[in-house]
Amino acid sequence: MDRQDAEPAPEQDAAATVVVVGAGLAGLTAARELHRAGLDVVVLEAADRLGGRAMTETTALGSRADLGGQWIGHDHQRIKDLAAELGATEFRMHTGALPLMIDRSRRLRPWAPAVLGAVLVLAATEVFSRLADTRRWNTTTVESWLRRLPRRTGRLLEVLAHISWTADLDRYSVHAMARGIRQQGGLRTMLSTAGGAQESLLTEGIGALVDGLAGELGSRVHPGRRVTAIVAGGDGVAVHTAAGRLRAAKVIVTVPPPTAARITFDPELPPRRAAIVAETYMGSVYKAVAVYPRPFWRDRSTGEFVVLDRPGRAVFDTSAPGGPGHLCVLMGGPEARELDRLEPAERRRAVLGALVGHAGPQVLEPAGWHEKSWHLDENVGGGYLALALPGGTAGIAPVDCAPVGDIHWAGTETARDHAGYLEGAIESGIRAAREVIEALSPA
Repeated sequence: MDRQDAEPAPEQDAAATVVVVGAGLAGLTAARELHRAGLDVVVLEAADRLGGRAMTETTALGSRADLGGQWIGHDHQRIKDLAAELGATEFRMHTGALPLMIDRSRRLRPWAPAVLGAVLVLAATEVFSRLADTRRWNTTTVESWLRRLPRRTGRLLEVLAHISWTADLDRYSVHAMARGIRQQGGLRTMLSTAGGAQESLLTEGIGALVDGLAGELGSRVHPGRRVTAIVAGGDGVAVHTAAGRLRAAKVIVTVPPPTAARITFDPELPPRRAAIVAETYMGSVYKAVAVYPRPFWRDRSTGEFVVLDRPGRAVFDTSAPGGPGHLCVLMGGPEARELDRLEPAERRRAVLGALVGHAGPQVLEPAGWHEKSWHLDENVGGGYLALALPGGTAGIAPVDCAPVGDIHWAGTETARDHAGYLEGAIESGIRAAREVIEALSPA
């Protein structure tokens, strides 16, 4: 996904019909739609790589490991169609009925009081999110809510919450949580593999989609070009970068709202739009993929684990059929940041150590190790999507995406379906491109 041989940046006072800010799936999808409609489009990306919150690396064994967004849900039709168009191979997750839960390195049985208590709370939360008016809970944090539960039940739910939303739970309201559950199709969909949001993957990784979209756009995509200001006037929009200025009839901003805070808008954004930026932050998330010659853990377990020991984590078997074994590890919230102080070898031991008694000692000796702390990525800021601060409502997905003059908005936060997922990013890019095409079409 790196484009070291990309074309030079646009010159001072260059022009394009449309400038797209951000080369994640939302931006690249929007740009391709515009290009296919015959419009002159330029994509500007601050990072030296493309993909935004998607990032794929090739392992020492030749497989592809996704360090960013990777899952395709059972009803994520747009990304399924794009993968099929680009020749990528979709495969179902290897999964069992339930993940193996580990507490203090020991297996926690499904009938343990903590597990049964968590199941009851999750069921009640599902009903609450669908039927209750949750607005009065907008200043009550998820952390304070979990403190009312028995310790081990609360800990299990805390780990699930960190992984699901990547939030600092003292900065995430019960109302935002309930809205997110409802918007994402319910807890069963959110947490499930088969029939849920984590149903399948791509053998070639999401990077194949990024590369396919960017390949069609060619020299219209410019990595390493941070947008510093967007100035709107009566004759269009001026987009400023360190390399120069581009004039355009329309701009589509696809970066997460907290990242958009780094861009100076002239005139200032209206209050309804400025509130989205002011009332959101990016969650913290660490992801690792351990690579082995074969998925040996299947001899004794499914390869899906939820570990309550700090740092809390979820582990998934993301091995492609016939390929090497991949164990994918996710950690979210403040516990993801705890890993930042460790050296790489210490971090790997901390991540994999609790699995020894359940997967086998060879889990500590992967043939390849890939990791990324997304909260340390200056161009993304975290993941999976921007989160609303307690007390505010403008930042709760899907956020308002009404155009501000000639400035249009995309990104997974704006998606009406599957906000926070790659599917939502693609949906938003298509929607924003169609807005621009319609606006520029002769009356």
